[in-house]
Amino acid sequence: MKVVIEQGGIAPGGLNFDCKVRRESTELRDMFISHIGAMDSMARGLRIAAKMIGDGILSKYVKARYSSFDSGIGAKIASGEATLEDCEKYSEENGEPARISGQQEHYENMVNYYV
Repeated sequence: MKVVIEQGGIAPGGLNFDCKVRRESTELRDMFISHIGAMDSMARGLRIAAKMIGDGILSKYVKARYSSFDSGIGAKIASGEATLEDCEKYSEENGEPARISGQQEHYENMVNYYV
């Protein structure tokens, strides 16, 4: 839902709610109830996403994580201006990049805080 908000809605597409007979839920009433539950989940997700975006915490960390694309060779790559030769030259001059943690667990826990 965060992506839906950041993209300004779902147009021109939409959301697909799949419904099929499974397990022991075989009545039309079961499908109706499952759709209600799905819509409730979507509404809850939308509220959570709006709060996450409003707080700005996650976007701050994502911006910091990808800050190397704001200048230098990173900006050239991001804009599509860098050639393969530019990248080769950069790696020859700068050597192997330092391994930096993606901190996935930290980000997952930040999202889980909202859920």
